[in-house]
This record gives sequence, C-alpha cells and structure tokens, in this order.
Amino acid sequence: MSLPTPAPTAAGGAAPATAAGPSRLGPVVVGLGFAVLCVSWMLNAMDRQVYYPLLPQIREELGFSLSEAGFLATGFTLGLAVAGFVAGFVIDRYARKTVVVGSVLVFSVGTGLIPLAGGFLDMAAYRLLSGVGEGVQATALYAIIGAYFFHKRAFAAGFVGVAFGAGIFLGPLVGVPFSEAMDSWRAPFLLFACLGLLMAVLIMVLVPREMSEAVAGERPQAELDAYAHLPRTTLNRNTVVLGAGAALAGVTFYGYLGLYPTFLAEQLDFTPGQIAVAVAAGGLGAMLALLFGWWGDRHPQRVVLMISFLGTAAVAYPMYAVATAPTAQYVLSFLVGAFASGGLFTNFSTALQRSVHPDLVGRGQGVFVLTYYVAAAFSGLLFARLVAGLGWDGAGAIQIVAVPLVGAVLMLAVDQKRMIQRV
Repeated sequence: MSLPTPAPTAAGGAAPATAAGPSRLGPVVVGLGFAVLCVSWMLNAMDRQVYYPLLPQIREELGFSLSEAGFLATGFTLGLAVAGFVAGFVIDRYARKTVVVGSVLVFSVGTGLIPLAGGFLDMAAYRLLSGVGEGVQATALYAIIGAYFFHKRAFAAGFVGVAFGAGIFLGPLVGVPFSEAMDSWRAPFLLFACLGLLMAVLIMVLVPREMSEAVAGERPQAELDAYAHLPRTTLNRNTVVLGAGAALAGVTFYGYLGLYPTFLAEQLDFTPGQIAVAVAAGGLGAMLALLFGWWGDRHPQRVVLMISFLGTAAVAYPMYAVATAPTAQYVLSFLVGAFASGGLFTNFSTALQRSVHPDLVGRGQGVFVLTYYVAAAFSGLLFARLVAGLGWDGAGAIQIVAVPLVGAVLMLAVDQKRMIQRV
C-alpha cells in the first residue's frame, strides 16, 4: 500500500506533524498505524452492512412494519450525525487517539446489545448507540487524515473509502454465512462486537500520537499567508452549499443501502445468496474511493462531485425500473457504490475540510458528519413511505435518481476559490 506522504511546505521541506517539530515517523510506522485505523473503519462497515440482508429475518421475528424496518436500517445514523458534529469541536481540543479508542468501545457496546433487542424501541436505542460510537470515530479519523496528510487528504481518504467498501463487500459474505452456521441472526453482531474490542486495543498500541495529533495549522508563515482567503468561521457559503449537497448524498446512498436487500427479496424474488452478492457488489464499487480521492486532489472538487451525482442518477434508474436479472443488478449495484460512496462520500468529507481554515479541520469534518448522516437517518423511512405510495420503481426514481440530479445542480454554487487549493 503506497500511502500519501505528509504535505510539503512551501519551501519543499517536511511539514510539521505536530507543534513540536517535523515528523520523525518512518513509513512502516505510519503505514501500520494508518492500516489499523482503516481496518477499524472496515469493521464498522461490515457491522452496518450485515444488518441489511438480515433485516428480513429480524423483521419477521420481531414483527416490524416496512416503515419501522426502514427506519431501523438507517436511523442509527441520527446518533452518528449528532455525535459526529459534537466530536468536531472535541477533537480540536483533545487527543484524537483517545477519542478514536473511546468511540470504538462505544460502537462495540452498542453492537453487542443488538442481539438483546426484543422490539422496536430497544432495537432503535442500541442502533443509535452504535451510531454514536461510529460518528465520533468518523470525525476523529477523517480529522487525523486531514491534518497529517494535509494536501493529499482526499487521496488518503480514498484508502479509508476502500476500507469502507471492503467492509460493505465482506459484511454480508461473512455475516450471513456465520448467521446461517449459528442458526441465529444475532450471532454476527456478537462477533463484530468482540472484534471491535480487539481493534480498540490495537489502536492504542499501534497508532503513534505524533500521527494522530498532527496539527494542520502549524505551517511556515509563507504557507499560512496562502490561507488568508479561507473563512475563519465554520459557517460560510461553501460549508452551507456543500453541507446541503452532503445531505442529498446521504439521502441517496442510504436510501439505496437500507432497503435494497428488501427490494431484491420482495420485488425480484432473489435468493439470500443472490442478495448477499448484490449488496457485496456495491461494496466493491465503493472501493473505487481511492480513484475518486486521487481525482479530487487534482481537479476542482465541485466538478468531481457533480459528475458523481450525475453518475449515481444514471445507473440508479435502471436498477429500480428496468433490470430484473441478477447479473444486471450486480453491475448496477457496483456502479451505485462507486459513484454514491466512492465519489460523493470521499469528496464531500474532504471538500468541507478544505472550506475552512486548516486549524478548524475537525469542525469542517463535523459539518459533513452532521449533514450527511442526519439526512441518512431518515432515508430508509422516506424510501419506505415512497414505496407505499409509488411502488419500488417510483420510489427509486425520486430518491435515488431525482435527488442526485438536484445535488449536481447545487454544486454549481460552490466557490472553488474559497477552498484550500492543491499545492
């Protein structure tokens, strides 16, 4: 794995990793620490993704309606959004490594409690708790990337996107067979809770503080002068526009994620194995985040985001209105994962960081987590209501096709000149 190096200064030397001085970390140490952080994020994706193909079983046993199931599928992101936004202020003041470890522990506890649920309310509470842990982790993780890999943050975020895609891919392929082998939908959640505790220990041991506590704002005066055009506040034109766009991206991607397995099962009569492959294909597509991140570091991100929105809309329409064969659904799911996760998620998170002054990187990431995941929290419920009124094809045409088209138009309002430019 070839990692991006910390950003060069205007003079060409190594950028300070902390206020104390230049980074003295070797590539092996950086690579190992970064890999552990990525694997912890992959585990989160595996846990959230296994819930979707198991939802028909959970729904049948616990008696959830389609609307209740839709909210449970995506509602956990409400806790993720609120906690992630608050974490943006916390990690600008306290050790990010400590915050990450604590968030992984909270996520693991929430996941471990899911098998104990006996109804809608306690299931929703446990899902929200796991979302709180994931939200804090997401904000801290992307803030570490934004500070340490300063000018190559989108490319570095692409590695995290690859880990997320791998989690989406592996979650159903590992969790569903494990559930069948143990004859219980509860078994995968207990497994992932235990793995989360292990990841917390590995992060404490293997992630160096010189990497996790890098200070993005500590730069030579010549480079700091280049940031004079950036707003000194979190609320500005670009954060408002990009925040609104991130919300549209959250509605789109989680609308697809939350009820796609239910659509395949109830509308197309796919087998559990076919559903697992279709969902996993979306994870493979999300692994193209590395390519989209590399692209976002080299070209105006509003253009990359616009193309990602248009690509999502183009491939989502046949998914819900035309394609019925498994192979066609596998291909379309791959493409939705590529555009909606690899393209939109990766570049919205880093574009919002680039829309604030470097010393506000945590708050910029917090804006992304808040807007993206609050919208995502209600996307499953919205999609279920649209299905009830318009059918699967009508719901898909509105939420997974029309919404991205609105997002593409909105990106025209982004002021690229008021963002951190590539050096």
